[in-house]
This record gives sequence, C-alpha cells and structure tokens, in this order.
Amino acid sequence: MYNVREWNRFLIPYEQAVEELKIKFKSLRNGYREMGEYSPIEFVTGRVKKVSSILEKSKTLNIAYDDIQEKMEDIAGIRIMCQLLDDIYDVVDFINDRDGKDFTVLYAKDYIKHPKDSGYRSYHLVIKYPVYTAFGFTEILAEIQIRTLAMNFWAIIEHSLNYKYQKNIPGKVNERLARAAQSVWNLDAEMMAIKDEITSAQVLFEVNSDAVQSITTQIQLMNAWGQTDLAAHYQKKLDDILDLTSSDALEELLSEMNQHLEDIS
Repeated sequence: MYNVREWNRFLIPYEQAVEELKIKFKSLRNGYREMGEYSPIEFVTGRVKKVSSILEKSKTLNIAYDDIQEKMEDIAGIRIMCQLLDDIYDVVDFINDRDGKDFTVLYAKDYIKHPKDSGYRSYHLVIKYPVYTAFGFTEILAEIQIRTLAMNFWAIIEHSLNYKYQKNIPGKVNERLARAAQSVWNLDAEMMAIKDEITSAQVLFEVNSDAVQSITTQIQLMNAWGQTDLAAHYQKKLDDILDLTSSDALEELLSEMNQHLEDIS
C-alpha cells in the first residue's frame, strides 16, 4: 500500500488533468459567448477522488493497487452541465470530434436513453488523457459526465441519500426518488418544447451583459478624465435603459459614448 507521499505523487497527473480539461471546456463555452452565440455548456466542474474513496472502490471491484491507474476509470472526473437535452449531444459531438487529438475516447454510456433502474440519467464518456507533469509523461483515465441542470439536481439528491442509507435506500424513499426522476425528465422535455425561446433569451442576456460592462467602463473613464457631468449624464441614461431592458438602446448608447470618448481623448 502507498504511503502519504506516494499517494500525493500518484494523484498529481489526475489533478493536472482535471484542471486542463476544465479549461478546455470552459474555453469552448466562453468562445460561444464571446461571439454572441448560444453555448451548449452552462458550467463545468471537476474533482479528483479522495484516497479513501479510491481504496474503497478498489476493494469493492477487487482491483489490485498496481492496477488502479489502468483499471479505475473515474479517479479524475469532469461534469458538464447543460440547459437542454439537445445540448448534451452537441457536447458529446464536440468531444468525439477531438478523439485522437488531445485525448482518446475509450467508450460511452448513454444513461439518458437508457436510464438506470433508480431513474438516474446522464451521459458518460471514459477517455484516456495524456499528461506531462514535473515527473514526466503519463496517461490517465478520466470520466466525463454530461447532464442537464435538472438531472444534476436529482443526481446530487440520490448521492446524498445513498450516503445517508449506505446504499440501502428504504423502499418508500426509493419510490419517491423514482417519481422525482420522472418529474425531472418531464421538466427537461418541457424545456425542449421552448428551446428557441431559451436559446434566444440566453444570447440576448449575453449581448446585454457585454454592452453594460463596456458602458460602465466608459463611464469610469469619463470620471477618471474629469468629465464628471458627462459621466453622470450617461449613468442616468444607462439606468433608464436598464429599466426598459432594450438591447438596441444599449448598443446605441455605447456607440454614442465611444464617439464622445474619441472627442475628449
């Protein structure tokens, strides 16, 4: 069995892989948003299993310590949350497009089309990921889970109940959990029915957010250059426009302010 120092070194490539993968998927999301387009990725999280969890799982699956790196697939875990069901498969396509480039997709499990008996739904992929650490090159296995926000909420509740009841959830609780899973599925289906409204609303929100940030920066510049009256004037106009939630008005205001800044700079 490893000592503490050996475990720390063993987990280094997993920790690095999680950070690198989070950056890759967050960059994809940010790229969509910077172009004013709808992003299929809402947010990304990642974690590395604790040593106690690794030992418990290796015992359950009868995996020898020397085989953990080759056989345990979820020491490094990435979770990608999406707003809509269709978004999940868009992200899956993106991952498959990168297969053989910066990682290798080993296999996938679609628990959305084929949910577990408990009602659990998610899309899982296991990848082999190359890592260059201070101690050299290695390849590790990582699991990517992709699910909707509603699916994620249900999965967190199920995980908590499994922990509380040591994976022996009482029958009545299980029944209610199964009904909740169906409600989650119904909610995701309803969201798909208004997909166009949701995607256009997100794009509008991102456009407005970027415009407000730019306008606020311009107001700060005017104050810094001693144009306090002009800054107050535009702050008032911004407040009035925000009450109307008008995207066109924000863009017009930003254009007008840019012209003023050119005149006084």
